[in-house]
Order: sequence, then C-alpha cells, then structure tokens
Amino acid sequence: MTSRPCYRETEADAPHDPLLTVANLAAAHRGETHFVYERGETWTFCAGALAELTVDAHHVHYVCGSERRSVAWRDQPLRTVAELLGTLPTRSWRAYGWAAFELAARFAHPAGEVLPAARTPHDTRGPLLKLVVPRDEIRITAGRALLNCVDEARSAELTALLGALPMRSEPARGTVESDLAVTGGQYRERVSEAVAEIAAGLLDKVVLSRVVPVPHEIDLIDSFVLGRRHNTPARSFLLHMGGLRAAGFSPEVVLSVCADGRVRTQPLAGTRALTPSAVENRRLRAELLGDAKEIHEHEISVTAALEEMRTVCEAAGVGVDEYMAVKERGSVQHLASQVSGRLAPGRDRWDAFAALFPAITASGVPKSAAMEAIRRHEQEARGMYGGAVLTLGSDGSLDAGLVLRAVFAQAGRVWLRAGAGVVRDSVPARELEETCEKLRSVAAYLVPARALAEVP
Repeated sequence: MTSRPCYRETEADAPHDPLLTVANLAAAHRGETHFVYERGETWTFCAGALAELTVDAHHVHYVCGSERRSVAWRDQPLRTVAELLGTLPTRSWRAYGWAAFELAARFAHPAGEVLPAARTPHDTRGPLLKLVVPRDEIRITAGRALLNCVDEARSAELTALLGALPMRSEPARGTVESDLAVTGGQYRERVSEAVAEIAAGLLDKVVLSRVVPVPHEIDLIDSFVLGRRHNTPARSFLLHMGGLRAAGFSPEVVLSVCADGRVRTQPLAGTRALTPSAVENRRLRAELLGDAKEIHEHEISVTAALEEMRTVCEAAGVGVDEYMAVKERGSVQHLASQVSGRLAPGRDRWDAFAALFPAITASGVPKSAAMEAIRRHEQEARGMYGGAVLTLGSDGSLDAGLVLRAVFAQAGRVWLRAGAGVVRDSVPARELEETCEKLRSVAAYLVPARALAEVP
C-alpha cells in the first residue's frame, strides 16, 4: 500500500516586501508550474503539482502521481471536478487555477438559462478549466510565512529562500509600446451593431472586447511587479500553467464563497479615466456619478447579480451591502456594488459558481443573449480573458477573481484584451476610448524580456 502524501506545515519569517518576495520565488521556479495570488493582506505562492485537473470540451482529466484518469462528462463538468477532488489522497488541501470564459457554455445555469455552446471561430481547443493542487504552498501575511509542503526537504529549502533570496532589481518603467487603438475601426462598427440589437429588444447589455497584440516579448515577472506598483486591484495574479503564462490586476471579484456558506459578488460597471490630476479625477468622478448611461449600465448589472444570487442562496438573506461606490482601479475608476447572501440548503460552491459565472460585467444582460452576441461580434475565443482565476479549499471555500486588466503569453504570442459594456445609449467612439483607458492599466507597465544571461 502506498502512503498518503501529507502536507507538513511550518512557519518562517518573510522579512522582505511580499510583492518582490513572490516575484523572486516565481523567477526561481520559472521553468515549472507556479501560481501567485494576492487577496487582501495575504500573498500566496505555490509551485509544482501534487495533482492536476483539466476540463476540456468532453472530459475531465485527472493526474495525481502515477494515477491518470479521463472521465467523460455530459451536462455538468463541475460535478465531475468536485467528485475527483474528493478522491485526493490528502485530506486538507487547496487548489489554484483558472477558468476560461467559454466554460460557462458547458454547464447548466441554475436560473434555467441555456448558454450558447462555443463554435467556430470560438471553438476553444485549449483547457476550459485548469486546477492544480500544489506540491509547495507559501502564504505570506504581515511578515510571516506559512509553508505547506509534502516534502520536508522542500520546506527547509523554501524557508532558506524566504530569508536569503536576493531581491530582484525592480524595473523603473515599462518600455514595450503597443498601439492601443489598433482594430479601433472594427470595434466601433461592432458596438454600433450591438446598439442596434439592443434597440431591437434582443438584449439589454453586452460587453464587447477587442484584442491588442504586443509586438515584443516581455518579462512577465517584471511586468507584474511594475504593474502592481501602479494598480489597486481587488485581486492580483501571476501564473505559468500548461504553457499559458499570464499576469493581471483583477478589478473585481466574480464570487467569494466562505466555508460557512456566505457568498459575495462585486459587480463593477460604469467607467471613467483615473489621471495624475486629483482635480481632474474629482471632475470625472462627478461626471461618472451623474451619467445616465453609466448609471443604467450599473443598475441592470446589480439587478442581474441579485437575480443570480437568489437561484442558489436563501432568498431572505440576499441583499446589496454596498451600492454604487466609486472604486479606483489602476488607470480607471468604476461604479461598484457588493451583493451577498448565504447558500441555501443543498447548495454548494459549485452551484454558486455556475450561477454567477461568467461575471455579468464581462458578459451582459440577459447572460444567454449577451454570450450569443459576443460569439457573433468577437473574432476569437476569449479563453482566460473574462473568465476567472480560482482558489478553493477542502473546507468548501472558493474565491474567483475576474480576469481583466491582464497580459497573456503563449506559444510566442503576447497580447492584451479589453472590453466595454454596451447599452442602448452607448456611443461607439466613447466605448473605444474606454477600452483604451482600461488597457493602460497594463500596457504602460510592460517590461521587455531580459537577455538570457540576465535571467535568474
């Protein structure tokens, strides 16, 4: 009989800036799977894989040590994922990963909507969901690190790295330039078409995005450090999983499910630029709070979030905790609200995820019609963009940050993507301008790839 792997928990000092610490850890593990996640005051770094789960269009693939399984799914891949996580050889665990936007077309929506399945040109051949239960995990809070490793030697090695790892030289500025207005003409045309569809009563709101190629290779770790210095995200992340590398500064939370069943979601809709001038920012903030189009866009997003929460939560407890506050997120400021509730008996985190994913603020209202419109108007599958970065635990908790304000790299290609919420009063030129405002949250901080001799 093989022994069950068991995490060994140890504590250590983490005396350096946590952002630079996780960046250095990522650099030290550049050649293998790794994941960085910032939530509140806690920074998490994990590396390696005790187990991996990958959802594609037909199967859930599970790898744990020498065990390999591929389980076909039909109506609900998330239930298959939950069942396989229940077979993990360690009782207490956390998993990290990401969900593609197109995953939502592959499961039944609790509200009864049938979301349109992807097809060419939106046939997602890559993963729809990727989760890793890490070999090593470090959680840093207030100068202390909690290490969970299945190997005692690794724990000692990582403890030494935390205390003695030389700090990477922090980049002063980004120097990789991209044409943020590229494809602007095509985007304005698509917005005009969507406005006509909304006027015809086909839907109320759709979030249309566009891709901006980055012409040079970048150092993703340096870009993450520099970008985080200039962003104020709800969550931030840096990952290298399955050939995909990404870094981002998530402006909002798709959902957070606590172990006690408390559920929260945070729709952000309505945008103005955030500039170096405090006077100009106050003017733009007042303009945002008084703009009928932006307020309408926000109101229908909050209403839809409430309706989705009620499908999986106790009806009496669903409510709005915060309404139409203004949150500063990097190069923009948003109208923001928070909706919360408690899971109804018989419901769990996967029910909540299915109800709220993808975020209303990345898709539209009603969600099924919006996703159909996205499929018509966008030229390629979104993949990770508009999806979520995920953390979940054996205690039933789940946290999902919305993947926006991010840079992606795969197979020699580097790209950005941004969108805007289109409603009946949208002006195409303004929606294009909004995508540029959002892109600057990342584009201004892209650092060129280091020469190989300089890479740690």
